[in-house]
Amino acid sequence: MLALQTAATAGLTRIGLQSASAVEPEPVDNAPAIVIGSGYGGAVAALRLGQAGIRTLVLEMGRLWNTPGSDGKVFCSTAAPDQRSMWFRTRTEAPLSTFLWLDVVNKDISPYPGVLDRVHFADMSVYVGRGVGGGSLVNGGMAVTPLPSYFSEQFPTVDAGEMYGTYFPRARSMLGVNTVDPAWFESTEWYRFTRISRKHAQRTGLRTTFVPNVYDFGYMQREAAGTATRSALGQEVIYGNNHGKRSLDKTYLASALGTGNVTINTMERVRAVHRAADGTYVLTADRIDTTGTVVETKEYGCTYLFLAGGSIGTTELLVRARETGTLPALDASVGTGWGTNGNVMLGRANHLWDTVGANQSTMPVMGIDDWANTANPVFAEIAPLPTGLEHWVSLYLAITKNPQRASFSYDAGTDKVGLGWTAAQSAVSVAMAKKLFDRINLANATIYRYDLFGSSSKAFADDFTYHPLGGCVLGKATDDYGRVKGYPKLYVTDGSLVPGSIGVNPFVTITALAERTMARVLVEDTAP
Repeated sequence: MLALQTAATAGLTRIGLQSASAVEPEPVDNAPAIVIGSGYGGAVAALRLGQAGIRTLVLEMGRLWNTPGSDGKVFCSTAAPDQRSMWFRTRTEAPLSTFLWLDVVNKDISPYPGVLDRVHFADMSVYVGRGVGGGSLVNGGMAVTPLPSYFSEQFPTVDAGEMYGTYFPRARSMLGVNTVDPAWFESTEWYRFTRISRKHAQRTGLRTTFVPNVYDFGYMQREAAGTATRSALGQEVIYGNNHGKRSLDKTYLASALGTGNVTINTMERVRAVHRAADGTYVLTADRIDTTGTVVETKEYGCTYLFLAGGSIGTTELLVRARETGTLPALDASVGTGWGTNGNVMLGRANHLWDTVGANQSTMPVMGIDDWANTANPVFAEIAPLPTGLEHWVSLYLAITKNPQRASFSYDAGTDKVGLGWTAAQSAVSVAMAKKLFDRINLANATIYRYDLFGSSSKAFADDFTYHPLGGCVLGKATDDYGRVKGYPKLYVTDGSLVPGSIGVNPFVTITALAERTMARVLVEDTAP
């Protein structure tokens, strides 16, 4: 498999492929195509542009994660976070803030361009990955394809047959999706926590389902056997996995660099975009060092511009461009249709005889699927809580069919883009999750855990999302292929296209939609 190589130091990394067949391109300030962001949508765009022979520059605000620290590891573990864990913080901000109401989860750290960021708005915060590979570096790897019926409900103008026949399979193949061996799952101590939650769901009359993942389960079995270095079995997940995980830097992006036509610049944040008189796009980007100091402001020009900075990054860039007049013809729907994918986290307290196990894999492999319940659709990921000690906690990330949506707005006085999501909108998700888990508690004579989220009365964490979606919704802010309305050769390929909800973990959908966009764009929009 191709490997990413670094070619610079001191906060700036220009990444090319080091091989006999491909030479790293010379530094450029202009390229025919520029991709902003190296997450799922950006990685797809970079690969397909490179394969088409189009010189492409990817601008990524995070660093390349390929250099071991003093401990010999690239990433730190969830249990022992250090400066590598979070993006310029003095303290970690994990989703669980307390245990037994004690402040023992988060740790003081030194500010550094760490791999995980938590972007805060008034009543909602959003987890995002920072680095080459974006969110693929920090997620739980659950590679779930949505129900065709719900996909069609969310994207009525997209050919579902084409998506499920061509683009979803293409995405899953490139991402390296695989499934846990059922026999090993039933016998291993590392998934006892999942089997306990399954038992409780089945006792309630609920359906559970295995879900695929991009973590290499063959590697995981070797971890369990003691023949491979532990990663998923070594409490590594939200701050990165050192082994086993097929993140984008090992799949799409490695293949993109292998074309010899793609360069990735890291530690560069695009803060403005405008269109020149000749129709090309001009980007203003700040290059930062490892202290967060801006050491250079650069301008880039391109003919084709692909926005893949994520739901927050892409939407913020476009809302600011419209409101400041640099892209004044952007559609009024830019900045609207944003949602949390109905995310809610909760924990349940099990009976003493229902031990969940001191050893837990960090990679989820099963969910409680009650999406067919039209009165209260919920899909709940059975999540790990790996502490190395028995704690009798069953943890879940619920995805609810919350219809609430919010909009972004620009404040000229502060030059900041805000999000209008409210606590009342989060309460809709909580009520739906509570209906499901009240049933589970009743059937199993169990209760909620109230000690995990920083408040003595808070059983549901509804103030963050792992799945930010929307802001530049497909078919509204763009045409049906992600072309931004009013601006030729400007495209969106990330989660901002998804209208606030997809019912499952969204990255396979984002990847497949990006594949669909690139297939159309490269045929219709690019000159030979």
